[in-house]
Amino acid sequence: MAPPRFLVPVLISGMILTGACNSLWSKFQDMQCVENCDDPDPKRHVLYEQPVWQTLQMFLGEMLCFLPILYQYVAKRLRTAAVQLPEEGSDGTLGEEDEALTESQKLPPQRLEGWRVLLLWLPALCDLTGTTLMNVGLLYTPVSIYQMTRGALVLFVGVLSVLFLHRRLHLYQWLSLLTVMAGVSLVGFSGSLIKDTLHQAAPSLMAILGTPESTDGPPANEPIETPEATKVLIGVFFILFAQIFTATQFVVEEKILGRYTIPPLLAVGYEGLFGTISVLVMLPLLPLIKLPADSPAAPWFDLVRGWHQLVDTPSVRYSGIVIAISIALFNFFGLSVTKYVSATARSLTDTCRTLAIWVVSLLLGWELLMWPISVLQVAGFGLLVYGTFLFNNLVQPPRFLRPSETASTAALAEGDAEGAPLLSGEALDETARLPADLGTSGYDVVPQEAQRTTRSASRH
Repeated sequence: MAPPRFLVPVLISGMILTGACNSLWSKFQDMQCVENCDDPDPKRHVLYEQPVWQTLQMFLGEMLCFLPILYQYVAKRLRTAAVQLPEEGSDGTLGEEDEALTESQKLPPQRLEGWRVLLLWLPALCDLTGTTLMNVGLLYTPVSIYQMTRGALVLFVGVLSVLFLHRRLHLYQWLSLLTVMAGVSLVGFSGSLIKDTLHQAAPSLMAILGTPESTDGPPANEPIETPEATKVLIGVFFILFAQIFTATQFVVEEKILGRYTIPPLLAVGYEGLFGTISVLVMLPLLPLIKLPADSPAAPWFDLVRGWHQLVDTPSVRYSGIVIAISIALFNFFGLSVTKYVSATARSLTDTCRTLAIWVVSLLLGWELLMWPISVLQVAGFGLLVYGTFLFNNLVQPPRFLRPSETASTAALAEGDAEGAPLLSGEALDETARLPADLGTSGYDVVPQEAQRTTRSASRH
């Protein structure tokens, strides 16, 4: 059934808005003064640097995905549906169509339930590590470079898919991974050119909501010390290193969904639950890590201090709530775009999200258009987008790089699921499992046919 005309633009707009909010509000938190805000010297101000607490608020947002599942459960229990018996033939037996249906359903897909749900703890741990590292990287990089660098995920996913999922990539897909690598290098190089910029203080949430704004914090448009080139490169390294864990999460999810079935939103909620439990277990252990007081990483593990910063600073507290809600809505809109439009539209929408983040950060004064930094960012982002689209067959490769039709036909005839290009063809239109969409965790819709093919291949 085709969706109403007004629904598609609403879903796409919602995905762009909530996806941009995830990164922008996280950067907003990092820019908030939480201690020594009355000191006239901006260098003495202490900003909010708590990547572990930010990871926890992400998992709490994923847990909100339980709400629509709970609503459906309650509605189903309250609704009295009529019981329909199967039609019988004249001799009291099932008709031929029903017999054929029964034969095809002798081996139904195994649902992920009971103790098997604990399997989702593995990708949750990968998500916990990757997200925390990315939150650290965001402390040292502009939000646009942060978002663009995350596009390197497709590079690690491609390599791990070959090593552990036994995928066979065509020559043009390997070249697309090199293109992504070149794009990431340009984005990182542009960050290394950052010297002195005008860091406009972020407007507090009180001002955005129209309430009286506190005088704490640095005055707007005041030149303060910004991360040096070395710090930006360190932030880029943290973000790239995080993509290894996110790509591992992708591979583990592929393995799990190849054998079991579970509603996507329910899987996102479980992953948020397990991630939240893991963070809570880590809370009393992290303070045992002793670091010098002047170490830049010291505030990351001072969770008691971070808790007081979170609850005592209204802008940090309210932005955390906004981030949690936006993450839940981003998962909902993303899955809805895949269901009612296509995964291709979701990937294109994700590209628009990155552009929206850059434009908003420019409008807020968080970043400036500078030569040649901005030009290098645009060039690097273009290579990232083209490489990702080429890898996922969203654009046609050059004619001399296209695989021969004979080889492609033979692979399809043999039903070689492992040899098929990753996320290509019909499966791409029915699944949201695009590497460019990862980073916010969660499971995506996988067609039943693809699941049966994967299980059949694994048995052989």
